[in-house]
Amino acid sequence: MPLEATLARKRRTAEEAAALVRPSDDLAIGLGPCHPAAFLHALGEREDWQQLTIFGALLTGLYKVFIRPGVTLLSGFYGPVERGLRQSGYDVRFVPADFRRFGRYAQLRKPRVMSTLVAPPDREGRMSLSLHAGATVDELHRAGRDPDRILVAEVNPKLPRTLGLPPEHEHALHVDEVDVIVESELDPFYLPDHPPTELERAIAAEVARFIPDGATLQTGIGGIPNAIVDILADGNGGDFGIHTEMFTNGLMKLYQRGKVSNRKGIYDGFSACTFAAGTRELYDWLDGNEQVRFLPVERINDPSIIARNRCMISINGALSVDLEGQVAADTIDGRQYSGIGGHEDFVNGASFSEGGRSLVCLPSTARLRFDGGERLVSRLVAGFPPGTAVTTPRHQVDVVVTEFGAAELAGRTVEERAAALAEVAHPDFRDELRAQAAKLR
Repeated sequence: MPLEATLARKRRTAEEAAALVRPSDDLAIGLGPCHPAAFLHALGEREDWQQLTIFGALLTGLYKVFIRPGVTLLSGFYGPVERGLRQSGYDVRFVPADFRRFGRYAQLRKPRVMSTLVAPPDREGRMSLSLHAGATVDELHRAGRDPDRILVAEVNPKLPRTLGLPPEHEHALHVDEVDVIVESELDPFYLPDHPPTELERAIAAEVARFIPDGATLQTGIGGIPNAIVDILADGNGGDFGIHTEMFTNGLMKLYQRGKVSNRKGIYDGFSACTFAAGTRELYDWLDGNEQVRFLPVERINDPSIIARNRCMISINGALSVDLEGQVAADTIDGRQYSGIGGHEDFVNGASFSEGGRSLVCLPSTARLRFDGGERLVSRLVAGFPPGTAVTTPRHQVDVVVTEFGAAELAGRTVEERAAALAEVAHPDFRDELRAQAAKLR
């Protein structure tokens, strides 16, 4: 059937697509930048839900469907929206899983309805998965092949057509395999660039000492990664490779400054990532760009693949680190704050790369609210309070960086690690932590 005829047969309004979901049903949507906004908004206009379960991660918008009675969100990664919904009493539940396991869990659940954002089809009918390969690629194709399931593709012309690595990783859905096509011109998720603070610049300066020319980089979201990339972009070095879960504006800047060669030992000649988030400038730059390829997360976040990169440098954040070197990156006082993502995978993989280092970065303190007001607390602690979930175990951790320096932990004894961590704490808490470290002797 000609392409236009196929598109005409499968086009539905968002409301018509939402009507195909049963009052009791299972739906899966992937992570952040691929959320089908028009479809989700249409679901929110219905009030007949009995038990709609939606499996996803990192909501990037406020959708009425998640405050409807009878709707449960199973999230593998919390952002501000999930935290707000949970705090307001809505049915949001955390699924402990690193990013690679999302696909496995989706396969086990076998949701009857799958949906994702796509770019408009090319002449052959392929619709790029655009900003997200992630963990749902295989399940999207399985849903498309199954006559008892529904695959909804939301086409948005504001999305870039990004590339995979064919034939194994097409990074696209074909119009023939989807059941429903919803057309939307809503703005995609944009992640603005915020200038780093002085504290973030201080941490970045410490991190930059560990990044030699020719390193392969993994960076994430936030002021510290942005400040690190600024330092690298403005410096004299280069010849960098990029193998990262998330592609950002900062990494684009490295390209624009001529700092990226991608001579990294695996996936040479292009940057490898599994999703992207940033500004309109980034999305325009990614459109049709053969220098960046989107691969499923089971490839990007596989520690054995990460370790094959030349001089792999992973840069990750944390909420707190204890004197054993254990990292808490997703819970605060027993409350779910974010998620596991690729934290442990990149910490692990970088440690086995030839010349590689893994850097866990965090400010030395935080201001927390208590009954009597705000109080400065140390993020480096003698031990975690009950209810804290360890994101990355101590034996994986290489270097911990604060604005006061870098504690190199790999190969050190328990006592040496504790002493090194105490020295990069805020001066107001350093003596107390030194005393706690001394007790380990």
